[in-house]
Amino acid sequence: MADDKKFGGYICTGCGIGERLDTDQLEQIALREGKMNLCRQHPMLCSAEGVQMIQDDIDNEGVNHVMIAACSRRAKVEAFNFPRVALSRANLREGVIWSRPDTEENRETTQEKADDYVRMGCAEVRFMEIPEPSGEQELNKHILVVGGGVTGMQAALEVAEAGYNATIVEKAAQLGGHMAQVYRRVPTRSPYVDPQDTQVADLVSRVMSNERITVYTNARVAQSSGAPGRFSVEIARESGETLNGSFGAIIQASGFKPYDANNLPEFAYGKTPDVVTNLELERLAREADGGPIKRPSDGKEVQAVAFVQCAGQRSDKEGHLPYCSGFCCTTSIKQAMYFKQQNPGCDTTVLFTDLRTPGAPGEDFYRAAQRKEVTFSKGEVSEVVSADGELRVKFKDLILNEDTEMTCDLVVLATGQVPNTGPDPYAAPLEAEDEEEEGGETAGEEATPQVSVSVESILNLDYRQGTDLPHLRHGFVDSHFICFPYETRRTGIYAAGPCRRPMDSAQARDDAAGAAMKAIQATVHAAWGQAVHPRAGDLSFPRFRKEGCTQCKRCTVECPFGAINEDEERYPQFNEARCRRCGTCMGACPVRVISFANYSIDTVGQQIKAVDVPDEYSEKPRILVLACENDAYPALDMAAMAGEEISPWSRVVPVRCLGSVSLSWITDSLNSGYDGVVLMGCRKDDDYQCHFVRGSAMAHERLSKVGDTLQQLNLETERVAVYEVAITDTKRAPQLINDMAKTVDEIGMSPFKF
Repeated sequence: MADDKKFGGYICTGCGIGERLDTDQLEQIALREGKMNLCRQHPMLCSAEGVQMIQDDIDNEGVNHVMIAACSRRAKVEAFNFPRVALSRANLREGVIWSRPDTEENRETTQEKADDYVRMGCAEVRFMEIPEPSGEQELNKHILVVGGGVTGMQAALEVAEAGYNATIVEKAAQLGGHMAQVYRRVPTRSPYVDPQDTQVADLVSRVMSNERITVYTNARVAQSSGAPGRFSVEIARESGETLNGSFGAIIQASGFKPYDANNLPEFAYGKTPDVVTNLELERLAREADGGPIKRPSDGKEVQAVAFVQCAGQRSDKEGHLPYCSGFCCTTSIKQAMYFKQQNPGCDTTVLFTDLRTPGAPGEDFYRAAQRKEVTFSKGEVSEVVSADGELRVKFKDLILNEDTEMTCDLVVLATGQVPNTGPDPYAAPLEAEDEEEEGGETAGEEATPQVSVSVESILNLDYRQGTDLPHLRHGFVDSHFICFPYETRRTGIYAAGPCRRPMDSAQARDDAAGAAMKAIQATVHAAWGQAVHPRAGDLSFPRFRKEGCTQCKRCTVECPFGAINEDEERYPQFNEARCRRCGTCMGACPVRVISFANYSIDTVGQQIKAVDVPDEYSEKPRILVLACENDAYPALDMAAMAGEEISPWSRVVPVRCLGSVSLSWITDSLNSGYDGVVLMGCRKDDDYQCHFVRGSAMAHERLSKVGDTLQQLNLETERVAVYEVAITDTKRAPQLINDMAKTVDEIGMSPFKF
């Protein structure tokens, strides 16, 4: 209630703010126009004394809504952390004085910008509510791990060592996965000279003897529902037994399936048993157990072997894998050593187009193989011919640029990894009825060529948005590959190992540790009622006015994280613990009934209205900048730190995600006399990713229709510009704003000036 709110404004005069600005004038604006109940200045607000001054007002004066006019909201976050208080930040340092040259002619416009930022900070906090924890559940210290390979076992051990309980569900009869079939592994410790024991048996032993870990083999997840802190999972065993459990988080470590070499008839696979895959060679090595490896056709000891790299990989041919599986080159080096160790005279040749040895062993392991006289030949294999008990490998020598061939007893195909993931919920329409809804089932989704993967569900999620985790590309689970690995589009469910991206066993175990820590973090935040990445600690969650809802389902369809279901009456049902607080649902709602306690249509809309928009005769245009708080806003901050000049006409409002932008903010600003609007969201190309995964793409889809609105208002389409901005665009981001200032100068002031 408004009567329960008491507002306190605090203005810092440090970092040059007091020298560049009239802070007494700012104080009067906060009191008179911003309606603050009190306003104080301090020479260093972030100091212990400054923070204590604010805390004293909270404790003694009843202040529960705080406006701080100082540095960027990205700075001094820990210092200005006041629990149970609504807080807004007016960016006077980076946003005003650091982005404007200190000259006499700039003083007036610099002060005007600071005045507006104080007005905006006051307006924002006045329309904020104090977020309350959802109180959905208590701390659930039990993690479900789906998959019992090295990734899953390592994840369970990490969970147990942190004092939590873990349950492993493995569909096979034994733990170990593909690594249980491997004879030796690539060394993980210096001097990286010889293959080492896989340590799978030791890992299995540690798992089975750990009292915090429960293992179900010959089992699968029959159904899972709920949210972080309270996942309800039904486990079905081969015996027919069904078990039910409650879990705080889930780790999917379902691994990979070997690429089907039957798609490579040109290499004679399937035509002769003497052409094998890298995984099949491991079986032959295990059978030999240190003795001579024998070829399958006649049991003859192998005297010459050829390894064909990138077999069916890094290729755009139909049925091939377009990506590199990452582990194959070091695996072939390791396997070449198998032959050299039992017979130094064995002719071992690795045929490659590009040799890649990622990870710690890398170059050292490659050099060790060279010293053992493993031959590395840069060649592109075109065909393997089986005749008269021998194999002829035809290839183009890429060094001599000529076609040649070699004979051998055995050919090993370095085939890759196909992720073992369930069906992509966004690969096809979820429900036929959704296709008729405005915005479509995959509003903003891009069609990406997918590698064929299993259609068998892994998690059997009882989610409106599908039974399994969304894919990024090629069937791999979609985690944020730049900032938040492991973290899928289903909050509280984390992917690790080769189902997330191609990797070797050492990388998979590191991946497992990361996923385990993230899973524990999710359970703790859920118990506290807080959001996880990237708005970790945020207590707010979506609320909506039921009486205003039109049941259009835009929010349920466009939520990138599957956080919204529907109740029996087909109204949206928000699941707070699944929510990442991106606000995409708020931006999607055409009737503006969705909001957060500390972020709403009003908290931004009132900031826009609070700006003093001069009349057309003043020759002082106003440009609204809606900047994503994850990339664009920090890029502007860093630009100011670097001394990049930003137009004095701009007024920057940070938004949680471009996907949260309501079209009403744009129309209202233009109707209020703003001369231009610049929107900055995350890049969404193959090498970058929106922090909320799909928010930026969805926003671009929605905002593509803004031109129609401008034409209806008889305004030039150039007045609204939408850009993709990376956090590294410290020169480009301010230039985009300055370009809009030039555009306004060319096309003239808005006709809607008061």
